[in-house]
Amino acid sequence: MEHFKTLSTYLDYLELPRPEHPMLSVFNSKGDGYLPCPKESSPPITNDCYSISLKKFVKGDLNYGRTKYDFTNGALIFIAPRQILQWDSSVVFERKGFSINFHEDFLKGTDLAQQIKKYGFFSYSVNEALHLSPKEEKQIESIVENIEIEYHNNQDEFSKEIIISQFSTLFKYANRFYERQFLNRKELSNNLLERFNLQLSEYFELGLLQEKGIPNIEQIANKMSVSQRYLSDTLKKETGKTTTEHLHLRLIDEAKNILLKPNKSISEVAYELGFEYPQYFSRLFKKKEGISPTEYREKYKLN
Repeated sequence: MEHFKTLSTYLDYLELPRPEHPMLSVFNSKGDGYLPCPKESSPPITNDCYSISLKKFVKGDLNYGRTKYDFTNGALIFIAPRQILQWDSSVVFERKGFSINFHEDFLKGTDLAQQIKKYGFFSYSVNEALHLSPKEEKQIESIVENIEIEYHNNQDEFSKEIIISQFSTLFKYANRFYERQFLNRKELSNNLLERFNLQLSEYFELGLLQEKGIPNIEQIANKMSVSQRYLSDTLKKETGKTTTEHLHLRLIDEAKNILLKPNKSISEVAYELGFEYPQYFSRLFKKKEGISPTEYREKYKLN
């Protein structure tokens, strides 16, 4: 895997113009027609830069982490440092569009350096381009044009502050679009929860709790062909609970059944559920149910 530490070497690889600022590049094309991807195909690559692009893909695949990036219904793409990218030789996109790339150090010393990490659209959680209406696309393009003006014409002591402010505005709009897409995903989120529970059921039924312990959520998400962050974000948005909370609820449900079986100690129940230490199980059970496993057994035991 090839890694690019500087913005210049990354842009050279993409065959984009050299940046006018060592840590910032703005490339905005208003031309017509189509372009193949600069490199006919690529090995997996990573870099230390953030990328924001408005590109309408005509065909081809862009591998993003463990999944493929879906351009079916959108065009606005966000990629964070050290995320794995790879594309094939068939990638073609429209000539018109913009690409902003900036090194992560460009944000050092600013509030945005921390804030940007909170935006879900910069993570593997979103493996599809954000859809924009024509009006929304114009809003984004207007902000990018302001950034472009500063980038080309006003490299002075105020430029960085103004550009950072424009970035902040752009991300707030993007967050609105991101949230809107979640609102349109109730059916998908319900399907995700069903699939998540099916994965847990399979894990339990195969006896993997005793063999491997409590399931790793990232591994389950990968089996579902989604990222851990996307799965958790979607379920949290629509159910109010994260994947970890859904997992804990399933474990407690299993625990209730086992606790009512005779001749099993609380420690044996904990180990059967994959807990390395029985006190962790007891603590979680009491947190979720308001009573200890022993109290639950006494209250509901079969006579």
